[in-house]
Amino acid sequence: MKKLFSCVFVLMLFSSFLLSGDMDIEKEKAAIKKVILSAYRDGIVNVGDVEAIKKGFHPEFNLLGLNKDKTGIWKLPIADWTKHVEKGKKEGKYPPKEKVSFKFLLVDVVGDAGFAKIEFYKGEKLAYTDFLSLYKFNDGWKLVAKIYNEH
Repeated sequence: MKKLFSCVFVLMLFSSFLLSGDMDIEKEKAAIKKVILSAYRDGIVNVGDVEAIKKGFHPEFNLLGLNKDKTGIWKLPIADWTKHVEKGKKEGKYPPKEKVSFKFLLVDVVGDAGFAKIEFYKGEKLAYTDFLSLYKFNDGWKLVAKIYNEH
């Protein structure tokens, strides 16, 4: 009976350890989604909130795109992208006529590295599929890179 009780106790302890790990991962995934929605969807696309951009994007972030002839890539640093947002805000382009929404297809976390695959909709139309990379720094999750496919 003692052996049975010990086995059950160990299994319960192990199960609670596994569940707490799952809860931690879900908490990190939720934090990643929050950063993406605040800094990217609202900061860059729908609102033009420069402070949200600075908070959610690492200063070394780069957007990478495939050249039209598919022989190389181009790069847009976050500082340049932020300048475009500031210019658009001054020109009255925010909020846009057609709001953007995101659909999260996948969010994954391993340690301090995170990844999100999202669908980017302009109104009802699928415009892009984005692949976003993040790292967890001392002050939280930050976007560090983006590649995408245009539809």
